[in-house]
Amino acid sequence: MLYGQLPFPLDCFYADPDGKAYDVLGLYYGIGRTLFSPASAKVFSRFEAQQKAMKNHTTEATPDDKSSVLQQGGMFVFKGKQLLYARKDEGTGDHAPLDDVFDVRCKVPVA
Repeated sequence: MLYGQLPFPLDCFYADPDGKAYDVLGLYYGIGRTLFSPASAKVFSRFEAQQKAMKNHTTEATPDDKSSVLQQGGMFVFKGKQLLYARKDEGTGDHAPLDDVFDVRCKVPVA
């Protein structure tokens, strides 16, 4: 898995190789969302710039289960078991605006 190749403390990393969390959270999956979603168009419009940026990138990131590349993600912020923020990615390259995430997190008092 990619996370084993990153300079990030593994005890602070959550991985879900079986995709159970994706199912429970109802995240989108499929070729339509991955390649043909209007949200994905932004990524494909920058394809040449992405190729240039990744020219010298050598980390192997292809998952063992190739179908998992069709899985869309999302952003979820919890405080304990309380869900503070939820957003499903509509397509490839579609992500929660960080300002929204920071606003939610910064408004919640630390326990």
